[in-house]
Amino acid sequence: MAHQLRDDMREARRASGMAWARFAREAGFGEAYLRNVENGNRSVTAGVAASYDRVLRTGGTFTKALSASGAPGASSEPWGPSESLGVLTGLLKGSSVDRRGFLSVGAALSVSASSWSKALESVGPSRIPPSVPHGPALLAHVDDRLDYLRHLDDELGSGEVFHLARSELSLIVRLIKSGRYDGAVVERLHAMASEASRQVAWAAFDQGRFRIAQRYFDACLRASADASDPISGAYGLSFAAIQCYSTPGHAGRAVSLLHTAQEQVKGRATPRMKAMLAARTARALSASGRTKECAHQLHLARTALDKGAHDEDPKTLYWVNYGEIEMIAGSAALHLGDPAEAVRRFEAAMKASYPGDEEYPRSNAIYLARAAEAHLALHDLDAAVAHARHAARCLGSVESARSASELKGLRKKLAPHTSHEAVREFLHVG
Repeated sequence: MAHQLRDDMREARRASGMAWARFAREAGFGEAYLRNVENGNRSVTAGVAASYDRVLRTGGTFTKALSASGAPGASSEPWGPSESLGVLTGLLKGSSVDRRGFLSVGAALSVSASSWSKALESVGPSRIPPSVPHGPALLAHVDDRLDYLRHLDDELGSGEVFHLARSELSLIVRLIKSGRYDGAVVERLHAMASEASRQVAWAAFDQGRFRIAQRYFDACLRASADASDPISGAYGLSFAAIQCYSTPGHAGRAVSLLHTAQEQVKGRATPRMKAMLAARTARALSASGRTKECAHQLHLARTALDKGAHDEDPKTLYWVNYGEIEMIAGSAALHLGDPAEAVRRFEAAMKASYPGDEEYPRSNAIYLARAAEAHLALHDLDAAVAHARHAARCLGSVESARSASELKGLRKKLAPHTSHEAVREFLHVG
């Protein structure tokens, strides 16, 4: 059965006419790895089967065949409201068993994205996420607290947010289980569960707890599907993509996650949502070394943002502005080996009045560290140190392992230049 599955996958890939390099890139796996899968030197995993189905548009054929084969690790948790509540309850109790533990975090996220996309197939093209303007006051209070936690994360980092968001998620799950609500109200609760799960996932990632982050991103997507709300799931995927492109060798997966998100919100996304997804896609593409495609996505992001605000903009997108887009562009240019362009983009962000110090010190610390690295690459040590000091000041009030790691990496890059007095002083004093 496994031999036949490999043959079918190979035949479908060849029939597509796609070059190996392009196919592997879009699937989110290394070319050598996929060759070994097709040759029988590696097992066909759920993540690989799902990627072949997605890229070749085979309607889940290979995933179903793998599941029917009974191969180890072929199955994953079913999708549906009752299963999602079971997953969430297990996560909140700390006793959830990840049945895809054999997969890498990136592969597990790819499986979740594929399952989410399939679960949303029943949502018609004209489906609008539920709005409950006169719903229970309790829901409004929980929604306000989730909004507060988003800003708390921006300003103080992920330490407290992880625990607070889990508490909000626990309350939301209790409300869903209570049976007090139905219709649009319970759908709204599932959408809120999606956002709360995303917040927990993002906080876990920011703390360096990658497997926990992956599990909560999966929960975010499940709740999004239960709410029939692709917007909340696409927003969650945009953050899961950061986890992927921040992991060596998984940038291709990040691009795939973002393409899945873009497909599912097509016809529903506001210009600001499109701008955010395009900018994140550009950043993922830069991590894959795809310069022209990265530039195209940045152009799409800026063009979309030019269209202005929209009444239906999700409140989660408050941070999407020209400054943020240019900061992402700067990070992309640095990753692509163009420090001069990176400096220009970081300076453009500041001219766009990016409120980093006051509103986004955690993100600003990361961007400033990257700007310092760009100046260092251009042999401007004074500018590099000035940005490094600014980054350290931002990080002083923030709890974020990710930001601290970025600054630590910058210190290592500055270390060979201790003959320069400003560098020596920064490394000694901070």
